[in-house]
Amino acid sequence: MPENNQVKSKRELAMERMKAKYPDKSFDDDESFFGQINDDYDDYDKKLSESQQREQAFSDMFTSDPRSARLMMEWKNGNDPAVALIRIYGHDILDAVDDPEKQEAIKQANKEFAEKVAQESQYEETYNTNLEQSLSKLEEYAAQRSLSDDVIDSAMETLITICKDVLLGKFSTDTVDMIIKAQNYDADVEQAAIEGEVAGRNAKIEEKLRKSNKGDGTPHLDSKNVMRQPKLKYDLGALDRYDDDSRDIYERGGMKRNPKR
Repeated sequence: MPENNQVKSKRELAMERMKAKYPDKSFDDDESFFGQINDDYDDYDKKLSESQQREQAFSDMFTSDPRSARLMMEWKNGNDPAVALIRIYGHDILDAVDDPEKQEAIKQANKEFAEKVAQESQYEETYNTNLEQSLSKLEEYAAQRSLSDDVIDSAMETLITICKDVLLGKFSTDTVDMIIKAQNYDADVEQAAIEGEVAGRNAKIEEKLRKSNKGDGTPHLDSKNVMRQPKLKYDLGALDRYDDDSRDIYERGGMKRNPKR
């Protein structure tokens, strides 16, 4: 006899989907659950809008000159774009190169191209140098702290993901929260040390009080046998007239108390 499978509600299905997509987040209340759904919709709408803008730009380019679409298809199919350019535009390209009125524009375009190539080459050289130094420092760091390659690789993957998101203009709350915790780490450790020290002192004081209440075995002296220390007399100047315990405050001030009614 087939088992009766319980049909899940739309809410339960949505909750399972959200937990699978965001395993590190909690959706215990409606505010966090629907808040994440709203954030996902905003992100989707943004990506859709950007995609539509790119498609519109290509569409406008192809509409303005249908030959540009052929050039892109040739390039996409692996053909040499320079050869495809001649194949599609023919002598128009050669004439444009020899056109005196376009020489300055062509010269400037070639200059920009050369600068871009040189800059990319410089970036690549700097990148390789920095990467070699960074990997060497990471090896020393891992050795000093006895960290495995898997731990380092995992940390680097997280860092690379954050860098990619930043380049795309994405700043997640999880990343910001992680940065804040890292910035406050030293202060939190110091505060925890202070709290631990205070707790330790309080524990010692409580222990002393507990032992004092139980008694330490020393016999108590009777008050008759205790030698009283003479009361010290301080020079209080003008206040000495009030420093007489045998009189009340009215007598000290040279005043008479009104009889009670």
